[in-house]
Amino acid sequence: MRRRSAIKLTLAFAAAAGLAAAAFAASRPAPAISKAQFLGSYTWKLKQPWFGGFSALKISAGGQEMTVLSDRATLVTTSLQRNGGLISGVTAHSAHGLRASTGKMLTGFAGDSEGLAVASDGSRFISFEGAARVARYRRPDSRAKVLPRPKAFRKLPLNKSLETLAIDARGHLYTLPERAFDKHGQIPVWRWNGSRWSRPFSLPPRGGFLPVDADFGPDGRFYLLERDLTLLGFRSRLRRWDITAAGPVNETLLLQTGPGTHDNLEGLSVWAGAAGRMFATMVSDDNFLPVQRTELVEYALPD
Repeated sequence: MRRRSAIKLTLAFAAAAGLAAAAFAASRPAPAISKAQFLGSYTWKLKQPWFGGFSALKISAGGQEMTVLSDRATLVTTSLQRNGGLISGVTAHSAHGLRASTGKMLTGFAGDSEGLAVASDGSRFISFEGAARVARYRRPDSRAKVLPRPKAFRKLPLNKSLETLAIDARGHLYTLPERAFDKHGQIPVWRWNGSRWSRPFSLPPRGGFLPVDADFGPDGRFYLLERDLTLLGFRSRLRRWDITAAGPVNETLLLQTGPGTHDNLEGLSVWAGAAGRMFATMVSDDNFLPVQRTELVEYALPD
């Protein structure tokens, strides 16, 4: 998300949003706590005009490959070097500017790309926050095929809409807004089943945290990365649910950091290593500001 001025506005809104979210969550059972284990952090630096503003990523090949998306409509493919299992280097192989359905390069308001999901056939689905929509890209350099936009998308607030995108084992897409509670004070979740959008469930907000990315892990569970901006820096939180026919159950708090522990974590990928151990890799959006950094953070996840 573009935050040069938005960061300042977030400070003003954070207190009000936090109070509202706390009130909404007061009647909901507290989540179980099962702590993720911090493994390491790597600061990625690269002198390229497209580098920065990363809002989503996907890890593949057992932690050896990474696709990362910036909020300026650029999709980058990379390989990861590891030492003792920890990230020690990143090699960028290609960077593609995303195209509209007309074939023109996306820029400005229309190019505020935020969420990334990769289908089993290799297609990339990307959510956009400016004009709230989800588009499919068969290849990084192909034209967008925009999915139908329900009325609810058109009513979402600017710069706080479709921040997240996740895909389940059936190929169904899930997206939710950064800050747009429903009439019951819950976080609405929309699902695309290949032919239409529906609202299968909602999630409870807690405290001042707001959703910034989501993923389905190899275990089939739904993971939600959230962020809070304070005067002392960013806080990050990771929650997990089992998704059933009746809705989300077994809410579990995996991670909640203090201010300044990490930079502005916005992208999440949950993956399994060779031994089946589950990991969460997160990337920070530096907002193209010299006072921030592009940070790759990894945690080992509990069962």
